[in-house]
Amino acid sequence: MSNMQTNALAARTLADEPELHTGQRLKLISYNIQVGITSTRYHHYLTQSWKHLLPHAQRMENLDRIARLVNEFDVVALQEADAGSFRSSFINQIEFLARRGEFPHWYSQTNRNLGKLAQHSNGLLSRYAPAHIFEHRLPGLIPGRGLIEVHYGSSSNALVLLMVHLALSKRARLRQIHYIARLVNRYPYVVVMGDFNCHARSEEMEILLDQAPLHRPSDNLLTFPSWRPKLSIDHVLVSSSLRINDVQVLQHPVSDHLPIGVDITLPAGVVISRDNELDLRRVGT
Repeated sequence: MSNMQTNALAARTLADEPELHTGQRLKLISYNIQVGITSTRYHHYLTQSWKHLLPHAQRMENLDRIARLVNEFDVVALQEADAGSFRSSFINQIEFLARRGEFPHWYSQTNRNLGKLAQHSNGLLSRYAPAHIFEHRLPGLIPGRGLIEVHYGSSSNALVLLMVHLALSKRARLRQIHYIARLVNRYPYVVVMGDFNCHARSEEMEILLDQAPLHRPSDNLLTFPSWRPKLSIDHVLVSSSLRINDVQVLQHPVSDHLPIGVDITLPAGVVISRDNELDLRRVGT
């Protein structure tokens, strides 16, 4: 990974059990792309709010920059993408990034469908062929938050990725955290990644870590706002059964969030396959 901030969290791995982690290495990244909008000041949320409704030329340039960045990774979790509406010039941004980044597999989950006006979506880009993908509607006071559950490898020994975008309301996030914890506990090898909208030492995170066997995230991974990061609200959490080699924030201020990447090693018994076909296709459940 290039142009990243190093931090001490990578040292908190299962290095004392190297025989359990001699399998594949994966590079994962989570990025809230704010529909391809660049923000560099708080007042841009007001003065540039029209960009959330109308198309603009810079959006495609920003998507190209994001595609060049994520091209270095194996699996990408996207939040605040548009699946094809007026504001995105009717371009599915997840498919666009898959093509530009040369990812053979992609998936979009539309959580708020406003017809031609907006298609608020989460997304997956993957170099590995998912075995199964499931969509979840997260509980909350206002509908519109979702989770993508992706399985890789054999069903008996699968790597499971949970890609999330949690609510702004703490009350809703608490309900969503309990829901996520129940999912994590179903599987031995899990990665939870996305925009949590809560920091590493929040009540919500404490509850998740208390209920599910995940590595504690570092509170030094500051991702928001991108122009002067003060908050750690984007996270990549992995099961204690997986080894973390490195986790870093990337200095790539295209959105109002900075992306966060992690390098992990799978146990030898967990094997996921890379499809040799070059054609692009959307993976369904």
